[in-house]
Amino acid sequence: MTRRTTDPTQPSTRLSDLSTGPWVLDPATSSVEIKHKSMWGLATIRAAFTKLSGEGEISPDGSAHGTLTVEAASILSKQAKLDTHLRSADFFDVDRYPTFTFTATRVVADSAGTAKVTGSLTVLGTTRPLTFTSRATAAGPHEVTLSGEITVDRNDFGMNWNRAAMIKGLTTVTLTTRFTHR
Repeated sequence: MTRRTTDPTQPSTRLSDLSTGPWVLDPATSSVEIKHKSMWGLATIRAAFTKLSGEGEISPDGSAHGTLTVEAASILSKQAKLDTHLRSADFFDVDRYPTFTFTATRVVADSAGTAKVTGSLTVLGTTRPLTFTSRATAAGPHEVTLSGEITVDRNDFGMNWNRAAMIKGLTTVTLTTRFTHR
């Protein structure tokens, strides 16, 4: 572990400050939100998943790996009818696929407070590779908050429902994940 040279009472954004070993997601302070254009691009649907879990490990060389699991039925758009439709077989099919998972096979931090995350996303039983950049918004020896935004094509996961071609473009997923050292 690299020791901090700044005030230890102030959070850092240097990922090199993180302790090696096991880490666990704090679901109370983490979020996974989605947004997607609908109504032929005139409206944006926004929703969040309220039940998350995850864990990871930082190796002595500074690289990391881990998983983030999202309970599909926990989707909440604040529109009951939309939530029911999103949970149906037209979209997340929560009865057949209760969770989806991102498995980070490698996370490599740089000195600028960002990390390249490489892994795979499994939704509706289909797994696709995914690479994105995450930024540390706070980091210290025993806690880190990482934020990132990715775009996914729902069709890549067999989510093809699109009545009257209402749904346009890619889905934006915004992640804020806070991990604590065990």
